[in-house]
Amino acid sequence: MHRKVHLPRPAVAVHCGVVIGSLALFVAPARADTASPLTPLVDAAAQRLQIAEPVAAYKWNTHGAIEDPARVQQELTRLGDDAVAEHIDRDYVTRVFGDQIAATEAVEYSRFAGWKLNRASAPADSPDLSASRSAIDALNQTMLTQISADWDLLHSPECAAQLESATGSVIQWRQLDNLYQQALSSATQSYCQR
Repeated sequence: MHRKVHLPRPAVAVHCGVVIGSLALFVAPARADTASPLTPLVDAAAQRLQIAEPVAAYKWNTHGAIEDPARVQQELTRLGDDAVAEHIDRDYVTRVFGDQIAATEAVEYSRFAGWKLNRASAPADSPDLSASRSAIDALNQTMLTQISADWDLLHSPECAAQLESATGSVIQWRQLDNLYQQALSSATQSYCQR
């Protein structure tokens, strides 16, 4: 016999939003027929930003801190080591991922602010953090692979125009709201190096 559970309407909406948001992470990347070769890199960055939703919900429900400087340093060190193994500049990679992490934290702070101002909109539960971390790790590797593949373009005069094109395509395709558009701009601010 199944017991019927009635959740308050805001809790149902938040729960559905977390589930739908988590499923969005597994949607195929932005169409490959876009004009910019940087689209796969920018799309991976956008997907990684979207993981801020379930992570923020987890931190909210466990009363965890948004920022974890020790963990960030471990991640940046590991990504820097991975970059060296791939013959990519460590400083460039740690700068790019530092921007990505800062943008993700900004999204989490925004969610916390919204939930603090409207407690009824706060998530009643959250997915396990290990699933989010696995998705982040996979996207980090995708981004590193794309950085390696796009290295010459990322360090060329054409980078800014290609980045703008890729960003516009990803924003449109993923229907990113204003917060995520700002976060994506921040996350990709160090991509073009000349």
